[in-house]
Amino acid sequence: MLMVIDTRSSYPNQTIQAAPLAVFRILFGSLMFISMIRFWAYGWIEKLYIDPAFHFSYYGFEWVKPLGEFTYVLFFVCGMSALFVALGYKYRVAIVIFFLSFTYIELMDKTTYLNHYYFVSLVSFLLIFLPAHTCASLDAFSNPKQAYDRIPKWHADALKLMLGIVYFYAGLAKLNSDWLVHAMPLKMWLPGAYDLPLLGDWLQQTWVHYALSWIGAFYDLTVPFLLLYATTRWFGYFMVIGFHLLTSILFPIGMFPYLMIACTLIFFTPNWHANLLNNLGQYVHWMNPNPNPGRELTLNYKSFKQRAKVSLIIVFFALQLTIPFRYLSYPGELFWTEEGFRFSWRVMLMEKAGVANFKIVNGETGQYFYVDNSDFLTPFQEKQMSFQPDFILEYAHHLGRHFMPQGHRNVEVYVESYVALNGRSSRPFINSEVDLMKEKESFEPKQWILPFEDEIKGL
Repeated sequence: MLMVIDTRSSYPNQTIQAAPLAVFRILFGSLMFISMIRFWAYGWIEKLYIDPAFHFSYYGFEWVKPLGEFTYVLFFVCGMSALFVALGYKYRVAIVIFFLSFTYIELMDKTTYLNHYYFVSLVSFLLIFLPAHTCASLDAFSNPKQAYDRIPKWHADALKLMLGIVYFYAGLAKLNSDWLVHAMPLKMWLPGAYDLPLLGDWLQQTWVHYALSWIGAFYDLTVPFLLLYATTRWFGYFMVIGFHLLTSILFPIGMFPYLMIACTLIFFTPNWHANLLNNLGQYVHWMNPNPNPGRELTLNYKSFKQRAKVSLIIVFFALQLTIPFRYLSYPGELFWTEEGFRFSWRVMLMEKAGVANFKIVNGETGQYFYVDNSDFLTPFQEKQMSFQPDFILEYAHHLGRHFMPQGHRNVEVYVESYVALNGRSSRPFINSEVDLMKEKESFEPKQWILPFEDEIKGL
């Protein structure tokens, strides 16, 4: 059912200068363009998507696969669309192409899953419905009909809400005993940075591990609110800069810190963004923040198109608010089973290491042999597979399909696996007596995951 908008309410009709969305678009598109260049420059396209003989798929998206040598074309299209988004050139088409191409890349192999890839897909989807090209864009510069000085305020607020969800939910996820009581996994990771100038010696201290754990939780839970209010905004933004620069130094997390530093500028006032564009416009004329002074973008909320758009955005945010809690429908320890772990803003909360030995059994003769995983997987894929149940199941089925045509009848696949979580001793992970060929991927709990036999308290 389409949402009925109460146009008598003042909020839907409030407007602001269009500059904040323009700055967001320019920075977001530019960083995504740089990200695509990095994939080419570091050889990641070949290493992650072309060289592997097998790719792990997301449930329901098994049809999304790398395109062989055409994968380079996909990255080129994604990069060029990101550049067009930044320039505001053919924006409406460019942002759709970027969303589709980037999300396809993200879905090609879940081995490369990262929270910030998911964030980019969500933001780019949201931008499809937002008029981020109405100023400081080639579209507005070349066609005054597309230029607006003011836009509905809720368009910028939608991006603020998206960022607020990411931070606040990441903070909620840190409210667990491993993070707060045991300083895990920072206690395992930080000593490895012993060679960092100035910081290396400090990072060996246990109290620093605890301090950074608590500071990290406090930061995530409070920074959206600090950014919302003028009196605390600059303090909050300095926290953003300090936090993300520190994480970029300590951990290999790519573009994410810079992406968040750029995106959180949306919390600053429209005048601040307009002044920024005015200064840039002195050198780049199409960045003029007022291409059509006084022109206001008004929406007819009674039209089917606007009602459908607003309804879709409301459903989008309802899903963002609820999906991270889907883990509550699963039994067992979340960090152990990882059922409901992804897409929930649980950022860098655990260190898992595992080993998985697969046994192929001829169901008729009982003869068996063990698989050398390196014959099928890259080292990175094997590492990720060894401690994630859905990876183990998918790989088991791949092995069964591989050996079945080779004369093995009624192929059965078993796994002997052990996993260590957040510094605990290694323990059995998967029931080694379960034939994984008989198990199917679904949203149902995986009964063949062995109990954790420990407790991590918290959310």
